[in-house]
Amino acid sequence: MSTTDDYEFRTFAAAAPDGVADDATREWFEAESMGFLEPRPLGKRVDLAAANMAADGRMLTGVFRRDAATGASGTASLAALPVATFASFERTVNVGGDEPLRAHLISSVTVRPTDRRRGILREMMTADLHRAHADGYALAALTATEATIYRRFGFGVATAVHAVTVATDQRFRLLSEPAGSCELIAAAELLSIAPDVFAEFHARNPGSVDRQTRYWRLVAGLDSEGDDPEEDRAVRAAVHRDETGRVDGYVSYRFKGWESTPRTVEVVDLVAQNDDAYLGLWQLLGSIDLVEKVTHAFAPVDDPLRWALADWRLLKTTSLDDWLWLRVLDLPAAFQARGYLPEVAGEIVLGVTDALGYASGVHRLQVADGRGVVTADADADPDVELDASALASIYLGGFDPSMLRAAGLLRERTPGALARLRTLLTPTAPVYGITHF
Repeated sequence: MSTTDDYEFRTFAAAAPDGVADDATREWFEAESMGFLEPRPLGKRVDLAAANMAADGRMLTGVFRRDAATGASGTASLAALPVATFASFERTVNVGGDEPLRAHLISSVTVRPTDRRRGILREMMTADLHRAHADGYALAALTATEATIYRRFGFGVATAVHAVTVATDQRFRLLSEPAGSCELIAAAELLSIAPDVFAEFHARNPGSVDRQTRYWRLVAGLDSEGDDPEEDRAVRAAVHRDETGRVDGYVSYRFKGWESTPRTVEVVDLVAQNDDAYLGLWQLLGSIDLVEKVTHAFAPVDDPLRWALADWRLLKTTSLDDWLWLRVLDLPAAFQARGYLPEVAGEIVLGVTDALGYASGVHRLQVADGRGVVTADADADPDVELDASALASIYLGGFDPSMLRAAGLLRERTPGALARLRTLLTPTAPVYGITHF
């Protein structure tokens, strides 16, 4: 069986000089598309993807067989393309503190089925996390296509979303009237509107990740699938304005066609800075004539719409999905950056095991006046023992430590410690993010 010695690992910056993908980025993108079972990318699709990745500052890793062949024409054969891909870039994560925390984001992780179980993923991931730690990041983050891969590297689920369907027949009615008003706009107008609306959403919501370059064209219906991306004319849009006329929310959506049964509208993106904007946009969606159902793939788990509906049975949860996975690389820095409720005070000792070593040790967390301070305390007896993955899951405060104890993922060594930990880590606002990467 081959080992990683049979492969060459190349890391380079995504590049699209003059809007045209360079050869390395083009080949990497073709391999990544293969890994995610997407059609082979051609034409403008490759150049646009490369330009977006370059604008994000993405570092790409491609893994190549050392015995790769070359096609008869002298161009790279399929065997000469990367057999594995990996990408990383920087964005911020709202952790409830005064400012979002810069984080190391990981994306586009693929390994060709012919080259699995050779240690390739472990080599890519551990080398990348080592670089991120050396560069001073307190957190790494990813969104996972497969949920069974990343706990071994210390990642844990930190946020979740609901996929929902909402019946919008004659029974659809809200119990109270949201403040403000909605208006339809051309979807392309979101190119200038959406970034500012999202920026405030991002600043308000723990668990939110700032968005990458492609998002704005995507939510505006200007990045349709295909080799020559063009306007998706099925995408419509609306904004919500508060009582002063300021835009504080938007939604983009598409009708699924007259053949859909029941007739369905799909939410492409819904961003609201406050409850009135959120419910106002849903009131608009529920008022679209000839439509009987609206679907939304990333609604909040604690959804105010359910309570706002006169008949909450209209809202059906079709799935509960893990969303953001976090990995603590610098425990003191991460816990000192997050926000804490100003009325909460106390301390707790955490004993953390970490196979990669970044968070290992006994750490004393002290909280007062909305701030947290972490100090190493090797001589202390831990109140709670857990591994790096469980630590990541409780970090934002979106999940109850008692549930993780019930699942066998952490241990309470001091009676009452889990209740104390839950109180200390109470989030400053509901934990909710809507950025996929």
